[in-house]
Parts: sequence; C-alpha cells; structure tokens
Amino acid sequence: MEERLSFLRRLQSDMRYIFGLREVGERTGQFTPEGALLVPDCLERSVDQFGGNTAFVFEGRDSSYGDLDVRANRFAHWASAKGWRAGDTIAVFLDNRPDVVGLWFGLSKLGVTVALINSHLSGKGLVHCIESANAQAVVTCHELATVLDEAMSAERATYPRYVLGDGELSDNALDEFSSSRPDRSLRGHLKGKDVALLIYTSGTTGLPKAARMSHSRCLNMMSALIGPTKVTPHDRIYETLPLYHGTTGLCGVGVALLSGAAIVLRRKFSAGSFWEEVCESGATMFVYVGEVCRYLMNRPPSELERQHDIRCIFGNGLRKDVWEELSERTGITHIVEFYGSTEGNISLLNLDSRPGAVGRVPPLIRNRLPVRVVAVEPETGEALRGADGLCREVEAGEPGEAIGEIRLDDARWRFDGYSDKAATEKKILRDVFKPGDAWFRSGDLMKQDRDGYFYFVDRMGDTFRWKSENVSTSEVEQVVNAFSGVDVSAVYGVEVPGNEGRAGMAAICVNEAFDPADFYRHVDAELPAYARPVFLRIVADQFLTGTMKIRKTEAKQQSYELVENGGEVLVADPAKKTYRPLTHEDLQSLRDGHLPGPAPKNT
Repeated sequence: MEERLSFLRRLQSDMRYIFGLREVGERTGQFTPEGALLVPDCLERSVDQFGGNTAFVFEGRDSSYGDLDVRANRFAHWASAKGWRAGDTIAVFLDNRPDVVGLWFGLSKLGVTVALINSHLSGKGLVHCIESANAQAVVTCHELATVLDEAMSAERATYPRYVLGDGELSDNALDEFSSSRPDRSLRGHLKGKDVALLIYTSGTTGLPKAARMSHSRCLNMMSALIGPTKVTPHDRIYETLPLYHGTTGLCGVGVALLSGAAIVLRRKFSAGSFWEEVCESGATMFVYVGEVCRYLMNRPPSELERQHDIRCIFGNGLRKDVWEELSERTGITHIVEFYGSTEGNISLLNLDSRPGAVGRVPPLIRNRLPVRVVAVEPETGEALRGADGLCREVEAGEPGEAIGEIRLDDARWRFDGYSDKAATEKKILRDVFKPGDAWFRSGDLMKQDRDGYFYFVDRMGDTFRWKSENVSTSEVEQVVNAFSGVDVSAVYGVEVPGNEGRAGMAAICVNEAFDPADFYRHVDAELPAYARPVFLRIVADQFLTGTMKIRKTEAKQQSYELVENGGEVLVADPAKKTYRPLTHEDLQSLRDGHLPGPAPKNT
C-alpha cells in the first residue's frame, strides 16, 4: 500500500477534496432527474455565450460554436421532416468527426435518442448494437457504409440508412433546411431522467451492452471535470479517442463545449504524430486512457515532449508506473484521473495527482459519498455475507468489489441500467448493509488505503487459478506491458486438458523492440512461476478496441489454437529460456493433456 500521508499533507488534501468536491457538486447539482434542464439546453446556452469561439479544429478547418449550432439545427429539421419524434432512436455509426456531436446535438433538440455505435464494429456485433437500440434508422459515412451494408446483409437485417455527404445528407441538401433552432416545445415534455444517448460497453468481454444515458447523467459527466481541470475559453483540448466512448464523447466534449474551449479533434490516435500535432495545434490539454499513455511512453523520448503547451491532462486507467514516467519525461504534473463506468453510478476523482490512485474519499466526508468496497469471492464474484445476511466492508489494503449506493432521486447516484433488463438486475446488489438497500456492482476489484485513496486491482472474473495459485490478470498485464517491446496486452487463462485450473496466456501487440528471449527473461525475473504466461499470441491492430484495449473475448475464444489471421502463437520454452513458435505437434500434446516441452531438435 501507499505511504501514509503526514498530518499536514492529509489536512491539505482533505481541504482540497472537500472544497473541490463541493464545487463539482454545486455544478452538477443543477442536473436533476425530475428537472427540465436537458443536454441541448446547456449546449445552446454555450452557443449563446461563446458563439464566435472555435468549437472544433478538424483536418485543417476551424468551425465555431455558431457553426455547430447551425449544423445541429439543420440535422434536427431534416430528422423532423423524416417524421422522427421524441421517443424514437437513431443509430449513429461514424468515425471521429465534428458531425458526431452535431448529429446527437441536433437530434436531441427534438428529444430523439441517439445510439452511438462503435465505429470499429462489424458483422454480428454491429447489427446487435442497432437491434438492441430498437433504432428506426442508421446514419453512417462513406468510410463505413460498406461495413454496415455487409453486416446487415450477413445478418439479414434491414434498416433505413443514410450516408453523410450523399443524397439527403449532402451539404447542398442539408443547406435547404432551416438554420434556426427547432421550437423547444418539441422536447418540452422531457425531464432529466429521460434517455438522451445510448453508449455501449466496450465489448472486450462479450457483446456490447447499451447503457441508457439520461440527460441528467450526460450533463453530470459533461460538467464534472470543469472545476478539477480549471478549463477556460482559451483552452484547446486535443481529443484523439473515439467520440462514441464516454471518456471523450461526454467528458472530453463536455469539458470543452460547456466552457467555451476548442476541441482539436483527430480521426484516430497515432503515437507517432501525437506530440507533433499537440505542439502544432497549441493544445493546452488532452484526454487520455491509460493505454494511450503507455503507447506514448513506449516510444523513444522526443524533444517535442518538452516543447508543448499542455498544462493539464484528464482521463482514466493511468497506472502508477506509466504516470510517473509520463510526468518525468513530459513535465506534465496536473493529471486529473477519474474513475467511472459508462453505465454505473460510481464516480471517483483524483484531485491531488496522487500517482496510481483512481480517486479519494476523505474520511471526513465519507458519509456523503456512498462508495464502498465489500468482500467478495474473487473467482465467483459472490458477495460474502455474515450470519446476519449482510455484506462486509473490507479492511484498509484488502481487495474487494467497489459498489455505489443507488439513489433514484439524485442523478449522481442513479443507475438507469441497460436496454436489457436482465443485464441491469445482474449489476444490482441488494440487502448490502441494511435490508432493502440497493447498490450498483462495478465488477471491479479495488482496495482503499487508510487515507481514503482508492486503487484499481483487477476486473472481477479476470482472476484464474494455475498450479493451485490465484493469478491476477491485472498484475500480470502490468509486468507484460512494462516490457519495452510490448505496446499493450490482455492476459487470461486457457484450459489445458488433463491439467487443473487454467494456464496463463497473453495476447500482445508488439513493436520492433520485441525479442522472445528478452521477454522470457523479463517475465522470469518479475513474476512467480505460476503467473508467467505459458502462451503468447502476437496480435495485430485489428484486435484493438477504439480505446486501445485488446478484445479479450476474441482472444479467449481462439485460445492457443493456430487459426488463420489470428497471429502467431508462441509457447514458453524453459530449457532454452525463450518463447518459441507453437507447432501442430505441440497442439497434439496439449490435446493429450501435456504441456509442450523444449523445441524438437529439427525445429
């Protein structure tokens, strides 16, 4: 665990959190489930205040807040002419571009719900997302139209689809629609608890689930980081992650557009051009996920890392080792790490840039922030209950599942769930600390130190047993990712016939620095024998989600089988202290219940 704070430092931190969280609460407190304030109301207010300011910098073109509003209004009038009304849902399947925001802003003016579809999906997963949203139509772009058509054809699905730049959605056709705002009466009956967006879980562990994002919840996410980041209308926020994702699409967009700041938008992340673009654009902030920062730190140091104007970064998933290296190499010290899931009600903020912590709840205000960590069985995820039938809160330093109390009268603590009611109920833990209470289950193992800092440990269900020992995939991933030749990894257990438990396997994206023998020495030195990966699968970028995570479900399904386009599979060779290619003879040995030994003489 982390070193305890001194009395003075703890007092300083307490004050920072008490006043900082009070500011966040005052800002987000206006967005209530029963209130009339909706997402388009707040964005229109920003347009009225900052109309001439730059809203987007995208591919060599600047567009203002006024331009954004005009574009959104035309989308709204087009949708109204199609007959779409409040209560309808339209799926948006686009790559990163300002029109993603323009579309959902415009459709929200009518009260229409927008389903933000992952632009990296195809086939069954893509159609599943459209179907689960009960969408009336799909809006896409030239770059993705073929992917959409092929998916609908393969799954025998039929939806009206419209392509930006073509037909009804060509610029000339849109210009025929009014640039004025639709009458607010079209959405006047809606309240904060009504659904504004559907945002999907990443799908790294199964088919994506559609999280129902109410107007009040969206506005909470869009505004919560305004105070902690100290954003001003003069800031330029570099955003390179997908706009269908909550971190960028709500938190990043909201920090900017509710404050008069500019969004410097890129279609996709590029580690090679990142710092050059940050410097050239004059960006003062950027949005991250931990994997992005890891990619940046895996590249050789560059002079540009110190020539930027970045004063603050914000995001989630930044591990301590990468955090400290990033600060040392770039000089960036104001890092606002936050924790929260798209669908969940748990929100944690790290307001004092404590490396590795996802947030803090000072003991002084613990009763006002109902986030707790309860004891669970690590493998099954079952909550451990006492003789009274209630759950037990863990001790400091003890891992457990993070949960958040569900309060329906407060947007910050509501849980609106998924489109799938059964999936929603699985995320609720009942009769926790008293009969009748209900808490949202994060599915994340965390531990909390005596000063109130929370630290992520692992995802529930990602722990497996091998050689009679529990293996934490998160801990193994940290070691694997620390190797210079690995950009990102996903660790999981795979069954080997005749062997108890699951053998460790890692799917890895590698760079030119990867050497199997060096990697073997690395994991041999850093991990106990039972935790070292037995198998490796070298995967290409198509295995990555939009937030630079490997799709673990696909990797698990392939296991160690040699499949076409699945990447090379390596197996540990303890005799030669390296990883070598897995052969068809090895596969037969595995099916017979034997782990592969040293490479054959003729290999």
